[in-house]
Amino acid sequence: MNLTALEKKLIAAARVSQPVDRVPYAFEKRIMARLAEAGPLDALSLWGRALWRAAIPCVAVALFLGIWSTWQGAEVSRNADFPKEFETAVLLAADQSQDSAW
Repeated sequence: MNLTALEKKLIAAARVSQPVDRVPYAFEKRIMARLAEAGPLDALSLWGRALWRAAIPCVAVALFLGIWSTWQGAEVSRNADFPKEFETAVLLAADQSQDSAW
């Protein structure tokens, strides 16, 4: 199927038929009735809908980061001596606090 030929035929057919200047019967009433059906905008429901849509990606990101941090933590604990590093960090903080006392 040749799309350019089809496009040219459709454009030629559209140019042959002239647009009508009159408005369809009760057009305004149909539009106004449809606008009345919509009702007022509820900001609370918009926020609720947006938050529920964001819940699934947030859970997925939290699971991914939890698994990643567990995997990284297992690698670090195999390579390092945690109790010794923890004691050094605590004593370093204690030493710094005594230096700043007056």
